[in-house]
Order: sequence, then structure tokens, then C-alpha cells
Amino acid sequence: MDRYHVVYETRHGSPYDRGSADSYYRRDYNPHYYRGDTGTRDRVTLKDMTPDEIVAYTAGYEDNEDAGLHKEW
Repeated sequence: MDRYHVVYETRHGSPYDRGSADSYYRRDYNPHYYRGDTGTRDRVTLKDMTPDEIVAYTAGYEDNEDAGLHKEW
């Protein structure tokens, strides 16, 4: 199944949310997420992420890249 047919958790701080935010702010691809809302709980980095979490981060990043939505500074 491709990423367009998967429903990802999109809560603030989730892997999908962090991927889309990194793309939006033109940050490098750097899989991570937060166990709670962004900045309020532990940050989980790539080495501790599951394959599904990495896929969700990547989907968020790529979906935003495909949409071309980027912060205008």
C-alpha cells in the first residue's frame, strides 16, 4: 500500500506532523517525533523509532514537499 492510502496519526508532535513541519520550515530530513505535543514530552530520534514511525515521518515530509507548502521568511 502506498502512502496515499494510509491514514497517519497527525497530532501535534507525531512522526507525520514533525515530517511535514520540517519540510514546511525547509529543515533537513531528520526523522524524529515527540511522545506528546511538540516540546512538551520526550523527543524520540531515528535510532529509537520503529520502521512504521519512520515511514510516517517520511510521508509527512514528502506530502508537504509534494504540496510545495513552505514558510515564507
